[in-house]
Amino acid sequence: MALAAPDTVSIDMTARCSHLLTLSGQDGPGLAQQLFASLAAQAVEVRDVEQVRVHGRLLLCVEIDVSAPEADELSRRLEGTFADDAVEVALRPIGEHDMTTTSTRDRHLVTVLAPEIDAASLAGITARIAECGANIERIVRLAAYPVHSYELVLAGGELTALRRALATEAVARQVDIAVQAAGLHRRAKHLIVLDADSTLLQGEMIDVMAEVAGCGAEVAAITETAMRGELDFEQALRQRVRLLAGLDRAGLEVVRQSIIPTPGARTLVRTLKRLGYEVAVVSGGFTQIIAGIVHELGVDHLAANVLAIDRGALTGELEGPVLDRAGKASALVRFARTAGVPLTQTIAVGDGANDLDMLATAGLGIAFNAKPLVRDAADTAVNVPYLDAILFLLGISRDEVERADELDGVARP
Repeated sequence: MALAAPDTVSIDMTARCSHLLTLSGQDGPGLAQQLFASLAAQAVEVRDVEQVRVHGRLLLCVEIDVSAPEADELSRRLEGTFADDAVEVALRPIGEHDMTTTSTRDRHLVTVLAPEIDAASLAGITARIAECGANIERIVRLAAYPVHSYELVLAGGELTALRRALATEAVARQVDIAVQAAGLHRRAKHLIVLDADSTLLQGEMIDVMAEVAGCGAEVAAITETAMRGELDFEQALRQRVRLLAGLDRAGLEVVRQSIIPTPGARTLVRTLKRLGYEVAVVSGGFTQIIAGIVHELGVDHLAANVLAIDRGALTGELEGPVLDRAGKASALVRFARTAGVPLTQTIAVGDGANDLDMLATAGLGIAFNAKPLVRDAADTAVNVPYLDAILFLLGISRDEVERADELDGVARP
């Protein structure tokens, strides 16, 4: 009895499949052109391209569709093309284990910020990311001055879990970490709303006013009572303003001259305005003190309390309703509506409990050198003394800021 011939598996060597082509080594002009010219000469389909350059070293990756014979021919062609260059060329099939099904909806951006970021910090951060089931696709250095900052692009993981895990690591490593969803929204028009006292501006303006008016100790005592929870914000503000009665225009001018922006404030506002952002300031302080500097910085919107003045001196009262915690959040909503920006594309920055509603309302709430209560409630925190470090959370590198300043003739500090 004759045995049936065993089934055979036929492999179509002419079938095209995905291959990863990598070019690595010393970078130089024309390498990418030579590579793509070789691909074009063989009519190779290019599916994806990514390039990284670090300290003169190049890694250029191209996903292509070729058959096995075409891959052999392409390898020979590329060996000849780059024979005289200090680069290596590799071509290999992409297997199923190399493929990812992660969509752009599953991508996240992690920004790390600190005066120094050492290997131990990076080890801890990347371990937490792995524990959350996310994979790091790219790491880019955003700044080495005045602080260090890296941005990590992640595929996979869940936003809340990543934020929780990395917040714990941030405390352990004493670094700032922000986690955001990736997507086109980052490039859309935005509104940023800044608190004034101890955020956009150094110090607390009512304390400066009290010193000029000669009632610093009394104002400080009321502030301390409010901090113990024995007075709400409006009660404390009105009591302190009454102590300022009689402060004249000359005294107000002394206060204005004493108020200075936080380091990096001018750079932050200037850069965001270049990018088409609208900038607002909301303050529990006073319009008469900050209006001038807000105008000088090019801020688009301002909401603050208004001091009543009669015959050139403060009456000790306020005009209109008090801009309190809820009022700051309402101002953010109002400014967003005026600017035509959805709340998901708003950013709020503040340092105190009075900013909590505003930080919660914004699409991204940033605690700036804030009290622990505020840091815990915000989406992320910045604990370095430079306000322009916020730019790194938005994916804007220090090099980009400096190049833009050079083009506009802005002198570097």
